[in-house]
Formats: sequence, structure tokens, C-alpha cells
Amino acid sequence: MNHDMGLARDGLALSVLDLAPIVEGASAADALRNSLDLARRAEDLGYRRYWVAEHHSMPGIASSATSVVIAHIAGGTKHIRVGSGGIMLPNHAPLVVAEQFGTLASLYPGRIDLGLGRAPGTDTPTIRALRRTPDRHGADFPDLLAELRAFFHPPAGEPRSVHAVPGEGIDIPIWLLGSSDFSARLAAELGLPFAYASHFAPDYLFVALDVYRTHFQPSEWLSEPYAMVGAAVVAALTDEEAEYLATSSQLQQLSLLRGRPGQLKPPVDNIEDWCTPMEWQAIQTRSRLAVVGGPDTVRRKLEAFRDATKADEIIITTQIYDHAARVRSYEIVAEVMRK
Repeated sequence: MNHDMGLARDGLALSVLDLAPIVEGASAADALRNSLDLARRAEDLGYRRYWVAEHHSMPGIASSATSVVIAHIAGGTKHIRVGSGGIMLPNHAPLVVAEQFGTLASLYPGRIDLGLGRAPGTDTPTIRALRRTPDRHGADFPDLLAELRAFFHPPAGEPRSVHAVPGEGIDIPIWLLGSSDFSARLAAELGLPFAYASHFAPDYLFVALDVYRTHFQPSEWLSEPYAMVGAAVVAALTDEEAEYLATSSQLQQLSLLRGRPGQLKPPVDNIEDWCTPMEWQAIQTRSRLAVVGGPDTVRRKLEAFRDATKADEIIITTQIYDHAARVRSYEIVAEVMRK
């Protein structure tokens, strides 16, 4: 069990989940430049890994071609691990994923993570445009995962007519991502690290972590369970400033609730003026684990979150309209958690 997966066993690790936000009045090109700038700062601050996520037909997210963005980030940094949080495997032929990540791992050896999800990451018309069947609900995910893993490491003695080049024979850490207990159970069965999307799906967090840890089976990759949890964080110099900056993310959630996703909007003075009481309740419920505040508040809440989840790693996503303020948020988190 000597594969280098960049897993921390010497204390809590912090990582970055970047949704490559396209802010109102800017472009995808601006978003991708900002992502590289943030990645370089995260590397300097000691964050463990930098992940980007696959979403399609979303006006406010620039990371749809996820493997291309990973190459952009890895090529502009030196040692931080870069990966997918995640690739939605049922959207792709496993051979293509193996070739893409085999190429990334060949270009940036020892730095690439392959996080996999089973959701479509988009709406029904886009699912059809991806040539995916809308009603499968990821039922074929275990089979696709087995096919993908076999491209990296073909079973001994099994003749193959199709090979992933690059890819075959390369050790690429595979993570399973989830917002329920499905992937938690599969990750446990296969002895793989597991990441839970508690930043947008808090309801099943503790159920999924318990399933993963209870049913974990050691593998050549891991001798014991390793759990990463997502946290939506907005840090600023004061609680009031952080709460103001966080309204951009709340407006984005509101647009999703209304079925009209858009670009990340500037913050507003009173978010409740923008939504109905029912919509406000839905936003609060979905973001009830969010960490928003000044340095002391952020430290206290992140420590409580760590203690409650017993996470090995926390991956932080921060949706702030102003890029400098977003970078500063990650700086504050690194500073207070180091202390």
C-alpha cells in the first residue's frame, strides 16, 4: 500500500474546490485566469490539492471541460495536487477518461487526482446533448468504474484488444464522490478514498460517513478509510463583511431554486429582500453547514465541523464575486487553521 495519493495522516489537510465562477460582467476567460491565480496562491499557502468540477450548460461555471482546466492549473503550478471534484463518469466513455487522465499524469506525474461522480451535473436537455439516457440515475456507475479501472490496470492474464495510451500501467488515485450513501458504500467496498459534498447536500453527511467507515475494506490503495468533506466557506476580516460577501452565493442558490442559473452576482445589502420566505428557508437549509465569518468565527466553526465529521481532509469552496476577496478568504482560512 505504497501508492502516493497525497493523503495526510499527520493532521487535518485543507484543499480547494474551485467552481471557476464566471461573475456578472466578466467572461469565462477571466474566470480561468482567476482560477490559475487562486491555485498559485493556494499552493503558496500550503493547501493539499486543487480540484475543479464538471458542470454543463451553467452560465456561471467555466470548468465544463474539466480535464483541460486541470492541465491549465497543473501547468501553472509546481507541486500542489490537481484533480477533478469531479468527473461525472456516466457522461463519458471510460476509455476517454483513462486516456485524458493518463495524459495528465504523464505530463504532471504524482500530482493528478481523479475524483469521480455518478450524477449528470446538469439538466435533462443537456444530458441528452451529452448522449446520456436521463432516467438511468447512475445505475451503471459501478460497471463504468470497473471498466475505467481495468484500463489503468488490466487484470492479469486477461487478453485485451483495447488499451488506454497513455493510461495503462499508471497509478492515478481514484476518489469516489457522493451526496448520498451510494458512493460511500462503493468506496468502502473497493477500499478507495471518499469525498462527500456536504457543501451543497448536508442531509446525508453523517449517514454517508458512517456507511463508509463501517464497511471499509482495506485495499492496495488504502489500509484504512480516508474521508474528505466539502465546506462552503466565506471568510473576511469581520463577520459582517463575510455575511455581505456570502450573499453572492445565496443569490446563486436562489437562481438555481428558480431554475434560472446565471453568473455570480455582486453582493447585496439584504438578501431577504430578493426572495420569498419559502425561498429564504430553502437557502438556509441547504447552506446550514456553511462557514461564514471573520477569522475567529471561521476558526471556531471549521474546528467544530472537523470534530463533528472526524474528517481527514476538508475541501473548501468559496463563491465570492470579487476575486481579490475570494483569494483573501482562502488566505484567512489557511492562517487561522495553521494557528
